[in-house]
Amino acid sequence: MSQSDDQLLKRLLAMFEVEAEEHLSAIAAGLLALEQSPPRERAQELVETTFREVHTLKGAARAVNLGAVVAVCHAMESVFAALKGGKLALTPAGMDLLHQGYARVRGLLDGSVVAGPDQVALVSALEGYAEGREPVAKTAVPPPPTKAPEPARTPPPAPPGAEEGGPADTPALDAPRVGSRPTLRIATAKVDTLLRHAEELVSARLAAGRQVADLGGLASEVAERVRSHERARRRLEEAEDSPAARLLKQQGDTLRWLSGRIAQLANAGRQDLRILGKMLDSLLDEAKQVLMVPVSALLDPMAPLVRDLARAEGKEVELIIRGGDLEIDRRIQEEMKDALLHLVRNAIAHGIETPETREAKGKAPRGTLAITVAQTEAGRAEIAIADDGGGFDVTRLRHAAAEQGLMSAAAAAALDDDAARALAFRSGLSTSGLLTDVSGRGLGLPIVQEKVERLGGGLAVESTVGLGTVFRIRLPVTLASFRGVLVEVEGACFILPTGGVERVARVAPAAIAMVENRETVVLDGRTLGLVRLADVLGLAPTRGNQAPPSHHTVAVLSRGGQATAFIVDRVRDEQEVLMKSLGPQLARAPYVTGASVLATGEVALILNIPDLLAGAAQAPATVRSTVVVSRKKSILIAEDSITARTLFKNLLEAAGYQVRTAVDGVDAWAALTGGEEFDLLVSDVEMPRMGGFELTTKVRGTPKLAELPVVLITSLGSREDKERGIDAGANAYLVKDSFDQGNLLQIVSHLV
Repeated sequence: MSQSDDQLLKRLLAMFEVEAEEHLSAIAAGLLALEQSPPRERAQELVETTFREVHTLKGAARAVNLGAVVAVCHAMESVFAALKGGKLALTPAGMDLLHQGYARVRGLLDGSVVAGPDQVALVSALEGYAEGREPVAKTAVPPPPTKAPEPARTPPPAPPGAEEGGPADTPALDAPRVGSRPTLRIATAKVDTLLRHAEELVSARLAAGRQVADLGGLASEVAERVRSHERARRRLEEAEDSPAARLLKQQGDTLRWLSGRIAQLANAGRQDLRILGKMLDSLLDEAKQVLMVPVSALLDPMAPLVRDLARAEGKEVELIIRGGDLEIDRRIQEEMKDALLHLVRNAIAHGIETPETREAKGKAPRGTLAITVAQTEAGRAEIAIADDGGGFDVTRLRHAAAEQGLMSAAAAAALDDDAARALAFRSGLSTSGLLTDVSGRGLGLPIVQEKVERLGGGLAVESTVGLGTVFRIRLPVTLASFRGVLVEVEGACFILPTGGVERVARVAPAAIAMVENRETVVLDGRTLGLVRLADVLGLAPTRGNQAPPSHHTVAVLSRGGQATAFIVDRVRDEQEVLMKSLGPQLARAPYVTGASVLATGEVALILNIPDLLAGAAQAPATVRSTVVVSRKKSILIAEDSITARTLFKNLLEAAGYQVRTAVDGVDAWAALTGGEEFDLLVSDVEMPRMGGFELTTKVRGTPKLAELPVVLITSLGSREDKERGIDAGANAYLVKDSFDQGNLLQIVSHLV
């Protein structure tokens, strides 16, 4: 056995140890239930369920070369097959025999028994019972299998060839000891929830750090005031000994005590923050490790897929997998599964040539597909999918781009090879053309790239005509956090994933030129399109007419060879960002992939780089492109969720409305009765202190507010809840599960 095979078997044995315990528990439960003489339909159901568990355990044991376990399970299968088919009646002696089979399998797995003549007799008895021969005598069996027996402390080694089938069935490594190591299987959703709660503590630590910093600043400020007070007191004492001087001395004593106390609290806060940071880092690391699994779990199933695809295409392909031991977050592996399958299918179907074509080119008839996983830096890994096929035909790519109308023939011909290969990532390029003319390399590549970039990674391609292609996928090994650039636009903070930010720069207004009726700027010798991020996001200006700025701050975003400069108001910082999902209600929000709570408590939306680049290409050439309403309408939003409140506020402000927010019904009622005038009230239904139904009732009961339009947004979607909202006086009732921002804007524009 080669070293790689040995390592693979070790991994399989480790997985089998956990899986076998689960199957044995299910088999034990099934046998115990069958002993209770259940009704016929229930008995048939138990037979079917236990049959499946035995069959699955047999298949898993065969995968790790446990021949003795396979033999017993196969014999038990025969009994259950006969019971299921109605060819056999379950008798007490037969039940005892099945219990013996269960006990034998568990003993083989925990090392308390070894294969021998008694096992051959047991297998023969089970097979005879399956054929209708009642066991001669009721053989003694262990107690009912309510739990696994204790494994022997020093299990005797199995002699060579002791297992049924001889040396060929002997495992290459020690069999797993089921029950020898405590294990626990829980739903992955629960693990994800625990990790999410641990990650949320990062925001608490950032906020605590800010408070400690503020406390330290306060300590410094008070200390300076103490020194100023002391100087004033000394000057007064030198002039005369008066009651004023004595009062200053008393005040000075108080200030010194206060300064010392604040300094102590600041120092204690710093110490507690350091301890909290260490504990939180340890907690996050341990929580992440729960979800870290070898990438071989994703790559090993590729082998049969490659074999089947190669046969279907009439090709010979050798699959080579390297680096399967590297551990990557299970969530990332699940997200990347379809993308990897797509690249592998394309490599076989459209990259690697047929044996005849390869031999005509002087290549070996068997092609090679290599998947290599390596850690490139701390917290990041690279998956390389390489084939020795025909590679990208850049000439065909240029022709297809011109033929599809993506660019002129002259512009396509002027592209260098790297830029031409980048065309394969353009979703506007016909995939059918690529499938027939360019070996299919462009099929779905934009989708693959978007999937990678949504995970905070990047996708690059290297190709040589006639020699092959390499796709390099760079990914974080965990989804816990990522680096982000914080930018301000029209008073709001947004986060740009660092992986998509090529650089930031300052640009003088004189450096902006118009090319083909679009603004451009030259950076690093390249001419880049220039757009305002506020225009792409549809944000209305929050400032009045101002003098032209002395310079513009731009962030250059790039993806797949496409780069655009976006004007922002200010670049705040680059920092670690913890992303939170927006939930299914806001899954279709344009340009946004998530949100994060900053140390200041501010909610910042995380922007999607590919969406921004696509939006920039479609943005009009005018300096400003915003939705304008005939008059600045004022809207009050009552929502206790800070994320939903911020999103609704941004959405309505982008449409040109003036928005005021309230954290609950009491806060909203204070705003409504405090002298401010509003044209519309948008309220959540479920809020602390005062909910939306009660708030709407109070509005309708107040003559001054009775005509104010009210829109209720809630997750309560039953008919009774909707009727209650309408009865309370709401003009519209939107359910979050089916929420669409277009519907909200349409309703708002209709009501105001």
